[in-house]
Amino acid sequence: MAQRKKKTLIHKVLDTIKKYHLIETGDKLVLGVSGGPDSITMLDILLKIKQEKQIAFDMVVAHVNHMIREEANEDEEFVKKYCMKNNIQFFSKSIDVQKIANTNKISTEEAGRDVRYAFFNEVLEKINGTKIAIAHNKNDKVETIIMNALRGCGLPGLKGIEPVREQYIRPLIECERKEIEDYCEENHIEPRMDKTNFENIYTRNKIRNVVIPYIQQEFNPNIIATMDRLSNLVTEQEAYIKKQTKIVYEKILLEENIPFHQNLKSKENKEEQTNKKRNEEMFQNTNDKEYIILDLKEFNKQEKVIKSNLILYTITRLFHTTQGIEKIHIEDIIKLCANNIGNKFLMPNKHLKVFIKNGKIKFSKEI
Repeated sequence: MAQRKKKTLIHKVLDTIKKYHLIETGDKLVLGVSGGPDSITMLDILLKIKQEKQIAFDMVVAHVNHMIREEANEDEEFVKKYCMKNNIQFFSKSIDVQKIANTNKISTEEAGRDVRYAFFNEVLEKINGTKIAIAHNKNDKVETIIMNALRGCGLPGLKGIEPVREQYIRPLIECERKEIEDYCEENHIEPRMDKTNFENIYTRNKIRNVVIPYIQQEFNPNIIATMDRLSNLVTEQEAYIKKQTKIVYEKILLEENIPFHQNLKSKENKEEQTNKKRNEEMFQNTNDKEYIILDLKEFNKQEKVIKSNLILYTITRLFHTTQGIEKIHIEDIIKLCANNIGNKFLMPNKHLKVFIKNGKIKFSKEI
């Protein structure tokens, strides 16, 4: 029996792109390239896919010089030379990340991530691009899952890094770090190495250099593949919960007043119009402009997992994010609703007010 031919990394990346619809005909990508093994491999593979006309798309490269390491200028020059050799438009920016970290009292890791993504989006807007390609791989995904689990995350945290999120795509997300290193060696690419990746001063580095190798040696040599399967399972389960949450939301929604969303109750019969008028009168003393009103009795009938997701879904419709909303806030809102005492409210933060009155829950935007 003939032995199956092992897929090349290019074919593996191409499969990932097709599976998640990461790149489509006509896309114009911004590739975030540091010069390290992951990003230079992503650049090299996408260039070959483009040259071989597997997918018709354009791309440019964006590089941020963090001005921390002595070799930073050499990293920038390395990426620039690659782009010049292959006729790829190159954008770069030097930013004192350490200064930003000190000023804002955040870690250099967080500051670096913030300035990179800000610059990538700046370039995306400048070239009128469609997507930003980031070179996260399967190991990065597993490291993120472990970090999230140590912080006591819920289901979303166990998904790790997703292949696509908003305008960000990750073509290498199904490739292991060893495969990437082998690709560089086989293709005579000498990537830039960031020595700080081997210093165990950051949580991620400790997980990468200490925790995962220990688990591989003592418990499970295939921990990367195992955790990746866990991530895929969690992703399927969360998708189902989200689907059920939306169904329940549409069932218990009484009114939406959100300018940028199509109102789910836009086609109103006389009874719904009467209810809307009653809702407006009920909450007329609250001067907010954007709000969502849900049926309290129907909300309280739901399982706790649906209640929690209903709260997050409602807040997302109001703010397009759940940033700043923690587990304790969700628990407090559920308790408030369960007590069913009128004229009571919570403010999880200065922008969100959750108000209970006459069998209704009102989520209002206080900006």
